[in-house]
Amino acid sequence: MSANDATAALPEPAALLLETDWSDLAHAYGPADGTPDDLLGLLHDDPEVQAESLGRLEMSVLHQGSLYSATPPAALFVAGILSDPRTLAVHEGFFPWDDRVGPLRAALLEWLGELAESAAYEDEEEDDEDDGEEWAEEIAATEACRAVRPQLFDAVALWLDDADGTVREAALGAVTHLLRAPELADRLPAAADRLERIARGGGDRRERAGALLSLGAWGHDTVGFLTDPDPAVRACAALGTTGPGAVPALLDALGDPAAADAWFGEPLPQFDGWFRFTLLRGLLDRAQDFEQVLPAALALVPMCSQYTVDSDWGPLLASAFPLPYAPGRPLTGAQRAFLQALSDQDDCWGNVANRVSWLRSAGLPTERDPLRALLVAAPTVTGGERRTVVPDQPPSRR
Repeated sequence: MSANDATAALPEPAALLLETDWSDLAHAYGPADGTPDDLLGLLHDDPEVQAESLGRLEMSVLHQGSLYSATPPAALFVAGILSDPRTLAVHEGFFPWDDRVGPLRAALLEWLGELAESAAYEDEEEDDEDDGEEWAEEIAATEACRAVRPQLFDAVALWLDDADGTVREAALGAVTHLLRAPELADRLPAAADRLERIARGGGDRRERAGALLSLGAWGHDTVGFLTDPDPAVRACAALGTTGPGAVPALLDALGDPAAADAWFGEPLPQFDGWFRFTLLRGLLDRAQDFEQVLPAALALVPMCSQYTVDSDWGPLLASAFPLPYAPGRPLTGAQRAFLQALSDQDDCWGNVANRVSWLRSAGLPTERDPLRALLVAAPTVTGGERRTVVPDQPPSRR
């Protein structure tokens, strides 16, 4: 029997609340006795109460992406109320850093997408650790979340064609993560066909780009979109292919990283943080050597800081120095140009220590003045550039 045939119907939300022994379940702060009140708050007449209730659920049953025994029944309740008219209430996000205004329905779909992302991430991890009872509870909670993904998919997929663009986008983000589940592999072909039609259609930039990012996340080659007239669409297509046009498209996008960051306004649900970080990871995964990466590196440096090192100039250092630098060794022209730009960028140097491990791994001084001294003392490669192979970059979770 396929996953399509085996999917159980969603439980009725009110019955789920009554029949679940919440006191026997746990979330980030202990017993989940209060979770039913938070779930019922999603259907309150006051939109501010709804937003606060979702915020508490975010902090408790999905705390920083962690999964708990209370997470699966809470997710089934949320999926079960998506069609309730009260989820059309419009409000701002509960957290001070989320000032977006939209319907609760879109926020609930995003929340389900975050849960699906955590479950998909766990699918890709090795479950060979054994940290005792606490680890066993985490594994059990993860398995329970995986078990409800087919039900969640059926509930979420209904909103892919909603009239509200924010709801469609949130549904697409959730479906992207849900369809990374092995048990839903038989749903992929139909979903991929659907998204290809969206990507080729006359929709807006966000919708077309989101469809391509989802296709890429599922392993579908998007090389056919590298000639699209929209540079944002081309860049998203490049993230879904290793074809020969991918690196030029990514270099083109990163030629003006500030413009790329502004392409979509608010981040798309398929990536986290500034879009330039996603583009850079894609480029480093595909480039043959640092000389090829250099134009993007130099364009990015003016936007780099001590706070962004883990997302931009740290990975670039790892690309430039796949082997740690040894004193007296010549620098390639590309290495020298990048290090010179970094040493001139005031925002990269301060009291935040994140840069230290990246510089140390590259065999470089961890302070600015010694780095400048190295640039003065080190010879430069002559007789042609030394080719430096870019190592594989680890995938980003969020």
